[in-house]
Amino acid sequence: MEQIIAAVREFPGVLVLAPEPGGDFPELAWGDAFFYYAPDGRPPQNTQPYGTVVTKNLPGDTTSDLDPPGRWRVNIHVGRTAVGGLTGEEPHDHAVADTVLPHPVYGAQGWVCVVNPGQRTTDTVLRLLRGAHDGACARFVRRHGRGGGG
Repeated sequence: MEQIIAAVREFPGVLVLAPEPGGDFPELAWGDAFFYYAPDGRPPQNTQPYGTVVTKNLPGDTTSDLDPPGRWRVNIHVGRTAVGGLTGEEPHDHAVADTVLPHPVYGAQGWVCVVNPGQRTTDTVLRLLRGAHDGACARFVRRHGRGGGG
């Protein structure tokens, strides 16, 4: 998990939010990470992250079985058209590790996920996160009319 977060921190214009106990974020977010394109270093308003790391089951999102120690999941927005090409046909066992899968809740909205990326998927996860970052940069430039350096 730290390898993925460290690699994303190297992307230009990235903002990685990693809520911890005692901060301004709800307890539900503690231990997770949220990736934004934010060249000014401020969390964007009205913009979803392009990637996340979650370390526990969330309400309505338990099929990846993230509550046992050492389990976590990276989620990446790749766009609706890319999901099928990356994940194949249904059905999927969302608890399987080191496999690119449609997100169990947001797959139809263009999100994929990997539980505990390992030897098979880490390079793919980093490539997809880079592409999601570049897409977020392009959206920023369209909205704000200025270069983003992504």
